[in-house]
Amino acid sequence: MAQMEKSSIAVFNSNDIYPISADSTMPFQQHRDIFYLSGVDQEESILLMFPDASEEKHREILFLRETNEHIAIWEGEKLTKERAYEVSGIKTVYWLQEFDKIFFQLMTEAETIYFNTNEHYRQSVETETREDRFIKKTKEAFPAHRWAKSNPILQRLRSVKDSIEIDLLQQACNITEKGFRRILEFVKPGVWEYEIEAEFMHEFLRNRSKGFAYTPIIASGNNANVLHYVQNNQQCKAGDLLLMDVGAEYANYASDMSRTIPVSGRFTKRQREVYDAVLHVKKEATKMLVPGNYWKEYHIEVGKLMTEQLLKLKLIDKADVQNENPDWPAYKKYFMHGTSHHLGLDTHDYGILWEPMQPNMVFTVEPGIYIPEEGFGIRLEDDVVIQEKGEPVNLMKNIPLEAEEIEELMNA
Repeated sequence: MAQMEKSSIAVFNSNDIYPISADSTMPFQQHRDIFYLSGVDQEESILLMFPDASEEKHREILFLRETNEHIAIWEGEKLTKERAYEVSGIKTVYWLQEFDKIFFQLMTEAETIYFNTNEHYRQSVETETREDRFIKKTKEAFPAHRWAKSNPILQRLRSVKDSIEIDLLQQACNITEKGFRRILEFVKPGVWEYEIEAEFMHEFLRNRSKGFAYTPIIASGNNANVLHYVQNNQQCKAGDLLLMDVGAEYANYASDMSRTIPVSGRFTKRQREVYDAVLHVKKEATKMLVPGNYWKEYHIEVGKLMTEQLLKLKLIDKADVQNENPDWPAYKKYFMHGTSHHLGLDTHDYGILWEPMQPNMVFTVEPGIYIPEEGFGIRLEDDVVIQEKGEPVNLMKNIPLEAEEIEELMNA
């Protein structure tokens, strides 16, 4: 609210419940922005903020779907006005059917409306959202108002975490750790990737997570060289490596972990060489996540680290580096994705990439080397919090990472 223009209103809508077909729907997932601002985790909810409203009670308003006994029996408890105040701290709560009337009244006082468009750098949404429909309807109903964007304000707010958020992220990482330790005892030649996924899910649910923060990748052998392999339907074979990119959610906050382990419990000499190279890049890259650094320059420096390791592994040679295309350097043949992204309520969380890193931003660090011709790929990933001074704090410091520790636990 402090960053809004004078005489302006901002509106945030919850997500739809998305249909599958017939009467089937996908499980409800709240829009992260309204959740972040209000704590309300319920469909058909609207948050309205109008700092300059003439009536104080209209400076923050929640609109909720009216509940009744019938809804409570069929769908379970929904927020009452009293409970909504406890959850959000917002005193003024109206039922949704009153929205149009009150919104019109407030818009006559306002000059600008903030629309919450999706401007995330990875977005590729084709579905029309509840937010999209609201924007379309409002532009038609109020053509004389000015429009502004909520997203830049939210990108800056959400990318810097407060201590409560960091605690929730730590809890998500702790649950992920329990899942990983469980599968270290479980994995052996002959198990199926989906069985490993089931072991993770069991451990996540029994620790009060709703499940995976994103679609899990359980990739054995050459499957690891498909970056977004999510079929998870192959058998793990003796001698193969198993790449797992999984993370538990907790209270809508995401964790994001990658580990690569030997199905037979021991790395081969070559697998270990590549593993140690990835681990070296990860450790050195982590040291660069400090206030004032820029995402783009950081990735250039990580590319140099990776080039050095690939030369040592004889995967590329000096001629490859001398003749490389600056837009697609030689190292990209074996490490083709980015090293870090913001983490928070979304797995690929908010953050303006052309602005400098700040304390309490949370990033993943996830280098990898993928060698289809040798039948394996290795990625290692932790989640870290940028500090005012010194190296970031690793929220996954207790999750086994060193090759010796993984072998020891798998052969215990």
